[in-house]
Amino acid sequence: MAKLTKKVRNFDEYIEDFMINCVNKDLSPKTMKSYESSLKLFSKYLEEEHNIFTPTVVTAKIFKEYLEFTKTKGKYSYVANGNSTVCNNPTARNDFGKQVSMWTVNNYLRNIKVFYSYLVDCKVFKVHPFDVVKPFKHSRKPKSEIKDVDFNKIIKCLDLTRFSEYRDYIIIQLLLDTGMRIGETLNLKTENVLVDKKAIFIPVEICKGRKDRYVFFSTTMQIMLRRWIDYKERYFDTEYLVVTTRGSNFAVSNFEKNLKSYCVRAKIDENITCHQIRNIFAMRFLLSGGDIFILSKILGHSSVTVTEQAYLDVTNEDIQKSYYKYSPLENMKK
Repeated sequence: MAKLTKKVRNFDEYIEDFMINCVNKDLSPKTMKSYESSLKLFSKYLEEEHNIFTPTVVTAKIFKEYLEFTKTKGKYSYVANGNSTVCNNPTARNDFGKQVSMWTVNNYLRNIKVFYSYLVDCKVFKVHPFDVVKPFKHSRKPKSEIKDVDFNKIIKCLDLTRFSEYRDYIIIQLLLDTGMRIGETLNLKTENVLVDKKAIFIPVEICKGRKDRYVFFSTTMQIMLRRWIDYKERYFDTEYLVVTTRGSNFAVSNFEKNLKSYCVRAKIDENITCHQIRNIFAMRFLLSGGDIFILSKILGHSSVTVTEQAYLDVTNEDIQKSYYKYSPLENMKK
């Protein structure tokens, strides 16, 4: 009797199983897209450069070579699906071909290692084949600060008689006062805003961290929100807190485009981003004596460690100020 040959599963089949596992674990769509994109790029590289069609024969040496390849290739110059370049036109981007950051390379490394950890759990491997591969070291840039004068320039250049700019004015103020992510802010429903309690409930459906949480706002913001909600409901019967001029849900990309145009109008040298505004909230919270554990909860981070790593330069500055205040030598009686 002829011996049956065991069918070798290809990379796509393993990726599909892994993605089903991610869905079952209720991972966020953003996380799953990151995993799938990283794995498909890796799969394409293996096929084209090493004629490898299954993850079971990839060695740590080949994995390291791929990471080096990723470090040297330009942004958007290597894609998993060539057809996507027709509609996306990456060559038109200002950063096309520029060096990929170490953050991005380490993100690829982490995503691929998570996939192989899954294969270990599935008994495809006895031990993790890439345990010896460590993340690249890279210099950490301090988070850039938005000057009060620049922030105020943007606020003052908005025409509050126009619905769209009044809406964006509210969004910008809300980002600064609460530290919310822009995606969370634009997906809030009016019922999530507890105006009397000066709190906002962010449900799990729109949270990056996949956990319900509350953020809070000031009395000044409370007055703004009351006026905005009354104004918005005069013109639109919608459940969302902020909407387009047609009453539909407002997209993140459209708001970011608006914010960029306001920076140009206000004649600010560098564009201010939504994430920078969130950073400023966190930095000022810490430098005003706020507790980092509380900040972690407000920002919706998965752990205090994530917050500490994100704002390491801020916490060090805080420590430095405390040192100068309590220095034994400076305070010693002469």
